[in-house]
Amino acid sequence: MSHLVFPCIPPSSKEASETPWFRASDTKERNENAKKAYESLMTVTLRKPVNEKYQNFSKQVKARAEKLFKNFTYGEGEVNSFVGAFHDAVILYAIALNESLADGVAISNGSEITRRMWNRTFTGITGTVSIDKNGDRNADYSLLDMDPVSSKFRVVANYYGNRKQFEAEPGVDIHWAGDRESPPPDTPTCGFDGSKCPPDKPFPVYLIVIIVLLVLILVVLIVGFFVYRYAKLEAELAEMNWKVKWEDILFGSPGKNKKLERQGSRMSLNRKNSYNSSCSGDTIAAHLSNDGNRQLFTKTGYYKGAIVAIKLINKSNITIHKPLLMEIKRIKDLQNDHIVRFVGACIDPPHQCIITEYCPKGSLQDVLENEEIKLDWMFRYSIMQDIVRGMAYLHSSEVRSHGNLKSTNCVVDSRFVVKITDFGLHQLRTTDDVLDEESFAAFQRKLWTAPELVRMAHRPPEGTQKGDVYSFAIICQEIVYRNGVFYLQNFDISPQEIGEKVLNGMKPYFRPTMEAFDCPCDELAGVIKRCWAEDPVDRPDFQTLKGQIRKLNRDGDKGNILDNLLSRMEQYANNLEALVAERTSDYLEEKRKAEDLLYNMLPRSVATQLIRGESVMAETYESVTIYFSDICGFTALSAESTAMQVVDLLNDLYTAFDTVVSRFDVYKVETIGDAYMVVSGLPMRNGNLHAREIARMSIALLRETKTIKVRHKPDYKLKLRIGIHSGSVCAGVVGLKMPRYCLFGDTVNTASRMESNGEPLKIHVSPFTKVILDDFGVFQLELRGGVEMKGKGTVTTYWLLGENPPEYQPPTNHNIL
Repeated sequence: MSHLVFPCIPPSSKEASETPWFRASDTKERNENAKKAYESLMTVTLRKPVNEKYQNFSKQVKARAEKLFKNFTYGEGEVNSFVGAFHDAVILYAIALNESLADGVAISNGSEITRRMWNRTFTGITGTVSIDKNGDRNADYSLLDMDPVSSKFRVVANYYGNRKQFEAEPGVDIHWAGDRESPPPDTPTCGFDGSKCPPDKPFPVYLIVIIVLLVLILVVLIVGFFVYRYAKLEAELAEMNWKVKWEDILFGSPGKNKKLERQGSRMSLNRKNSYNSSCSGDTIAAHLSNDGNRQLFTKTGYYKGAIVAIKLINKSNITIHKPLLMEIKRIKDLQNDHIVRFVGACIDPPHQCIITEYCPKGSLQDVLENEEIKLDWMFRYSIMQDIVRGMAYLHSSEVRSHGNLKSTNCVVDSRFVVKITDFGLHQLRTTDDVLDEESFAAFQRKLWTAPELVRMAHRPPEGTQKGDVYSFAIICQEIVYRNGVFYLQNFDISPQEIGEKVLNGMKPYFRPTMEAFDCPCDELAGVIKRCWAEDPVDRPDFQTLKGQIRKLNRDGDKGNILDNLLSRMEQYANNLEALVAERTSDYLEEKRKAEDLLYNMLPRSVATQLIRGESVMAETYESVTIYFSDICGFTALSAESTAMQVVDLLNDLYTAFDTVVSRFDVYKVETIGDAYMVVSGLPMRNGNLHAREIARMSIALLRETKTIKVRHKPDYKLKLRIGIHSGSVCAGVVGLKMPRYCLFGDTVNTASRMESNGEPLKIHVSPFTKVILDDFGVFQLELRGGVEMKGKGTVTTYWLLGENPPEYQPPTNHNIL
């Protein structure tokens, strides 16, 4: 018979621990039977300390127990080892607490104090106390076996948890039951059921053959069934009938596309502010334009004769592998009236996108924020019921959960049926861009997310089913109040503050406003509060919610929803005229802003021609002056600066330059990095005044540069290098999508070489420009001498030092104009 090993708590009585088989109140025969049975028992127990310190501790415990508890006595047995363990636990806590207080950690910071208890070893009353990285103690254990002579249990071996070492007790051997010299085998000779000992009469051969054949046939059928299913699945995955070619998606004329956009945005034309009043309008607009889940901003097209929603995938590369194919198959197989149908996906760069059914009425948030749509309670119950039905189907499918449920991905089709979208396909929806966790959009999206998911360092993209129930509760609160997500009555706090309060999880738990008197019945408020319970276990599932919402929506289930829907459509049509007038006014304002922007990008005369739809012909100008400049040492300065510091520097520099340039008859052509290009004499000709205007502007820019301070390097002095040259050029508009007014000709190249061959804080002038400036007689020029230029040979150039004061009278020259 094999030895049985049981972990046990050390008994309080020494006598009982040494002879546990003996009972004084029992008969001698029964005690002898128990003794024989205990021969097969080995006991694993905590190792009892044998040091003198522990012996003294035991005496003190006994004395205190006798003093404090008159009717209690330990007897002659030793003190239970767990008493010493509790003593060492207090010592461990004291050590961690003292270290925490010494480091300035608050006494209420339990997690930090606990962390300091782990991975620690010290000497306690029970000996060496070792705590591992998981907070568990590496305890010492003793193995007890009954001595066949004295019939008392004795220690035969010890295991030391700190050293992870098993050591036999010197001079003591294990007594194996049945007078064996070695441990019994793990399995009896005939097996536990006697199957290893053959019967006297052998089993009939024909029965064995039949049984084997039947088993083989059954195995072949089972294997064949699974092979067939596997082959069918592999063929279906390899077919990839979900793939859509970008060329197969039709995008209509601009008029058609605008019509499609109006169908999707009509529900949101007169939207109210869905966010807390503490958010500025600029912030909200930026958030709306970047929320990819908003149906309002979904790109649409025609695929196989139907309008589809096209959601771009922000990934540089999509790898097709089996997990992705399986996920797509699961999504494609979903069929439900309250689930947006998956049409397919295009994975051909750069047009990667997901194609789904298009719901023209926009998202649920669009509907709730549109004050023109009146929603009575029957209609609101119907919306909730649609969401519950869709989520119940989704949870019962292989998708299992949504993970990102919110009012922006609950969309409304042409029949005012709410459908769930943006679920599954997480490997496609995961983008290469890292979302800024401190941005407004990040905190806004977390308002629908369950607290336990927000607390996760790596939240699974598929979320949890209980997390979806929490998100549904937040959507229901939106439906009840129609004041945006996480509406708080009489409170004005930002999404970041809301997220922090929800994340803390302090009682009472922070949730949006939900008063029973704001609902037609107390049951609805109770259902919503249960759905956003802090403990996920307390939240109902969607199958339960189906019955609860159905009871609340008795009228909607009776068919009255159709009459309600028709009245809403009639009211909506009556308001279209006012809405169209408002949109027209907005369009004219945006048109004016676009024209102003075009006037800043191109010369006004050229921009006017483009606005009228006229083609701008290239034109030759016989005499203009071109200015080039850059900052010496800009490359080295950029290497020592951050990208934002370089942007700030260029912004300060060009803002100052543009202010100076506006005072002269010149046109700024472009800026590339630190390079600045200006021309005078086009598109409006000004005789020979172009050289004077560029010269005066150059002197002013050089003077302005000396006053500009580099923010992150206040002591750094900017050194502007300028080159100017006069000659003929050809100018015209290049490009249609982003038109640019460009100059061509050798004059441009020569002006650039004048700048590159110049010196810091000096204006390098070509001989052609010097001749024109001499006609004015007011500019101070200094001969530089011959300069070797690529493609020009040696050219005699000059430095422009400045301009004479106003009282200086230049010589009369009638050839200036």
